[in-house]
Amino acid sequence: MDYAALFAATPSPYLVLGPDLVIVEVNQAYLEATGRTRKNLLGQFVFDAFPDNPADPTADGVRNLNASLHRVLASRRSDTMALQKYDIPLMNRPGEFEERWWSPTNTPILTSDGTVAWIIHRVEDVTAFVEANASENQPSSRQLTERESPEAELYARSRELQRLNEELRQAHTRERHVAVALQEAATRSLNVCGDWYDMVDLSDGHFAVAVGDVVGHGLEAAAAMGMLRSALSAAIRALERPAQALEVLGLYSRSVEGALNTTVVQVLVDPTSRLIIYSSAGHPPPALVHADGTFELLDQATDPPLGARLQHVPRPQATINYGPGDTLLLYTDGLIERRGEDIDTSLARLTGLLIQYRHLTPEDLADTLLAHLGLVGGGRDDTALIIVRL
Repeated sequence: MDYAALFAATPSPYLVLGPDLVIVEVNQAYLEATGRTRKNLLGQFVFDAFPDNPADPTADGVRNLNASLHRVLASRRSDTMALQKYDIPLMNRPGEFEERWWSPTNTPILTSDGTVAWIIHRVEDVTAFVEANASENQPSSRQLTERESPEAELYARSRELQRLNEELRQAHTRERHVAVALQEAATRSLNVCGDWYDMVDLSDGHFAVAVGDVVGHGLEAAAAMGMLRSALSAAIRALERPAQALEVLGLYSRSVEGALNTTVVQVLVDPTSRLIIYSSAGHPPPALVHADGTFELLDQATDPPLGARLQHVPRPQATINYGPGDTLLLYTDGLIERRGEDIDTSLARLTGLLIQYRHLTPEDLADTLLAHLGLVGGGRDDTALIIVRL
C-alpha cells in the first residue's frame, strides 16, 4: 500500500511532528484548513507556526496543545483533547488572527524500542458549528455556507449531547444511592461518541439507568445515539417497565438512520422492595456486586439488538434482589472487549476488579476500572459506564 498517497489524500487534516515538536510532514487537507503551504510549515517549530493570539488575553491553545503533546511523549499513548479555541495567524495580514475552533487528537508512532518517533496531530475544524451555536438565530440548512457543512451540523448537535452528559459526570447524591457516569470517545475518533448512558428519576422513589452502544463511531453514530437516548428516556418515564421501553425503542429505531443493531440495556431500581428489574437488547450484562464480595451478572433477559428482527416480538424482562451497599455497574463493550480475547475472560477480569475495589466510592471505582483496563485517555472503542451504589 502507498501510505504516502493515502496520507496525502485523506480528507482529515493531519500534521506530523518530531519528538522536538518540529513539523516534518503535512497533508493537503491540513494546508487547506489553515491556509498554509508546505513551505510555510515544514521545518517549523509547531508553536512558531501557530502561536497564541496576542490580542486574546484568555488564549490557551498553545498551553493546552503543548500539554497534550508532552502527555503523548511521556505516556506513548494517544491523547484526545477537548474542543479547543485556537486562533491562527492570517497569512496575508501580519499581526492579525482569525478565530478558529478545533477538535484535536494526538497519536504517537513508536520505534521498535518503544520510543516516540513522530506524533500525528489530527484536527477537525469545527468553527462553523461553534459560531452557529453561539448565534441567537440558528441558520437553516439552506442557509449553511460551504464551511457550515452537514457534518458540522451533526457535530454541533453531538457536542451539545456531550455537554448534557457532563451534567451526569459529576456524582449524584439521592436519598438512597450515589451514582457516577463516564463517557469516553475512542482515541481514533472525533471527540464525539456513539455510546451513551442515562439516569432517570421515576415515581415512588424508583429510578432507571441505561447504557447503549450505536454501531460505528464519530458524527453519524453520535447523531443516532442522541435520538435513541432521548426516545428511551421518554419511554421509560411513560411506561416504567424496561422490557416495554425497549420494545418502543426497537420500533422507533427502524426510522432512525444508523440505529440498526444498536445494543442497549435498561434497568429499573425499586429501593422500597430492593428489587432490580431489567431487560437487554443484545448488550453485555450489567454486573451486581454484593457488599459481601459475591456477584451476579444480569444476563437472564437478553434479546437481539434493536432492529435485528423483521417482526415485532415482546422483549423479556427479569428481576433480581439487592442489598444495602451493593454496587451496580452498567457499561458498553469498549470497557471490556479486547481483540482476540474470549468474552468470558473479559467479564472475569471486570468482575474481579469490581470485587477487589467494591469498597471505593463510585467515582474512585470508575477511575480505578479505567486505569486497570488501560482506558485512561481513551481506548480502541467508545466507552460509557455508570456505577450506582445501592
